[in-house]
Amino acid sequence: MLLAVDIGNTNINIGVFLNKKLYRHWLVRAEKEKTCDEYTVMLVSLFSLFHIDVSGVKAVIFSSVVPPLTPVFSRLSQSLFGIKPMIVGPGLKTGMPILYENPMEVGADRVVGAVAAYAKYGGPCIIVDFGTATTFDAISTKGEYLGGAIAPGIQISAEALYLRTAKLPRIEIAKPKAAIGRTTVGSMHSGLFYGYIGLVSKVIETIDRELGGGAVTVATGGYSNLIGGEIETIKHREPFLVLEGLRILYEKNAL
Repeated sequence: MLLAVDIGNTNINIGVFLNKKLYRHWLVRAEKEKTCDEYTVMLVSLFSLFHIDVSGVKAVIFSSVVPPLTPVFSRLSQSLFGIKPMIVGPGLKTGMPILYENPMEVGADRVVGAVAAYAKYGGPCIIVDFGTATTFDAISTKGEYLGGAIAPGIQISAEALYLRTAKLPRIEIAKPKAAIGRTTVGSMHSGLFYGYIGLVSKVIETIDRELGGGAVTVATGGYSNLIGGEIETIKHREPFLVLEGLRILYEKNAL
């Protein structure tokens, strides 16, 4: 079995692959203050709950955009599984040229998602990842990572309204019953939901035009169904895109 872990700013996506199939997956909160022992207990509990033998894990790969958690999960892999993990970063073969001015600036999760999307759909391709930030990544016909765009995530936008105003409440993200809100909460739902659809649609449209048109657009991340499902140009929603990309990268680099 292969254990793949995508460590994000808000959540940690964990997947267990049996051969090429995603056998089990979990989404847990990313907490920088947790120790290696605490994450080990959590992972052992999840394995036990679903009757997965820890000793069956023969390889580990992870990507991380949270520097304090990178050594934590590296120690976890070695102490729990006795395996030195494969970590997405410099030196790992991706098979995808990174044409960013400074390739080191590209988040590991963005590269992994791009590899998975190109492997599945070819190029040109646009990946929209609805995470803490919403990222847009552009892949050329030849499979080159060209760059993209970064926008505040919809949850960050909702929190900003609550924190930076005196009378607006904290709300959950949801599709409103109507665009014309008749309450404060209804108005906030409308502005966030339809405003975010407009933001995402316009960025996709502009990137697609720069790619020459006809790019396949793939959505992933926590709000890919809620928001992505409302945007006609998003043809594919892949909730486990990054986990699949981790599996692909492991196979490219395992010798």
